[in-house]
Amino acid sequence: MAIWHKSVNLDDINETVHKDTLMEQLGIQITELTDNAMIGTMPVDHRTRQPFGVLHGGASVALAETLGSMACWLTLEEPLICFGMDIQANHIRPMTSGLVTGIATQLHRGTTTQIWDIRLEDEQHRTVCVARLTLAIRTPRNN
Repeated sequence: MAIWHKSVNLDDINETVHKDTLMEQLGIQITELTDNAMIGTMPVDHRTRQPFGVLHGGASVALAETLGSMACWLTLEEPLICFGMDIQANHIRPMTSGLVTGIATQLHRGTTTQIWDIRLEDEQHRTVCVARLTLAIRTPRNN
């Protein structure tokens, strides 16, 4: 049984929701939703490498938080929204080029928090980074 509460068009997310955001600047794309995971990619190129030519840890964390946050939001009933509270990441293997793929799966679903596990891998399916994201669930304020 799928965990999602919102119907999703991946093209809408990639072309509309990500427009004029960090995700657009880094080339992050949501590529697939399974019953319990969100999958996305990011190129390892001039935008996402650090000065020594390998994938920047901050770019890996940006991909992980994007996937976890977007996945969390899709599990929420309206009008609830989510915000990242904490992210921890371990960078395991360097990448110098290609496409890094992230797989976000839910570890905990509470009424005020969710925790997501995000595994990033290279094109040979070797683990590049593992991250754990904790999100706060809130009702939006009318400002």
